[in-house]
Amino acid sequence: MRQKMVDMVHRIQDEICDALREIDDVDYRQDEWTREEGGGGRSRVFSGGRVFEKAGVNVSVVHGTLSPQAAASMGGGHELQGTDLDFFATGISLVLHPLNPMAPTVHANYRYFERGEGKKPGSWWFGGGADLTPSYLFEEDAVHFHTVHKNACDRHEVGDFSKFKKWCDDYFFIKHRNERRGLGGIFFDDINDASREDCFAFVTDCAESFLESYLPILERRKDMEFTPEHKEWQQIRRGRYVEFNLVYDRGTTFGLTTNGRIESILMSLPLTARWEYCHEVPVGSEENRLLEVLRQPKDWIND
Repeated sequence: MRQKMVDMVHRIQDEICDALREIDDVDYRQDEWTREEGGGGRSRVFSGGRVFEKAGVNVSVVHGTLSPQAAASMGGGHELQGTDLDFFATGISLVLHPLNPMAPTVHANYRYFERGEGKKPGSWWFGGGADLTPSYLFEEDAVHFHTVHKNACDRHEVGDFSKFKKWCDDYFFIKHRNERRGLGGIFFDDINDASREDCFAFVTDCAESFLESYLPILERRKDMEFTPEHKEWQQIRRGRYVEFNLVYDRGTTFGLTTNGRIESILMSLPLTARWEYCHEVPVGSEENRLLEVLRQPKDWIND
């Protein structure tokens, strides 16, 4: 299973990067890195194009021994003791930040984790998900994104879209702002309540659905007209993105506490962002319309 997952995430990285290169007509910078404690990764970052201000698609394959601090950062109720601190982890993580404020940022991550030799009950699990983070609300985009992921979930017994959609809304919650980072999608962790092959098939299907979920949205929005005021609001929303990733995101914490490659861990952050003191938006504005659904998530498919 380790090798199957490694092969899958590298294949998906190639497919997504090939698609992005065609859209933006710019090549990525690739860095292959190693980790002193074991393993390494392949990071690919796009910048300087006309579509993406910054976009990264990273793969990592790491192993070693977790520190107690790193084990605690994992969450999910994992009780890691003694030899259980030996681990293997692999996954793909991507974040795309378009230039046009009408085109949404998107994030996806799919991963596999083993502790010890992965043979004991509860010693292996899959996790991941994908979520959409727009600066301006286009409901058809939210419906499309959620529908594609619901369809992927519905093809697998282990896929529970309603549960994973709520999990996404709850996880990407900026508590100190009382708002979600974005419109959500799906998020899951600790998936091991079916066979390893069935769980792998589900995660693979989700990863393969990424381009279908996002590219039609990007095509509709990347060339729309926008004003300096639209761009300013995008910068404010990116500031919220940074706040979540640096304060609450478990993946960021895990990477930093396992001596991961800093540039790859912080790849998710936008190239530019803004924090304006006591920023407010008018009631009834398009900006406020977005805030309303960030504070009170919607069921985009059934509402």
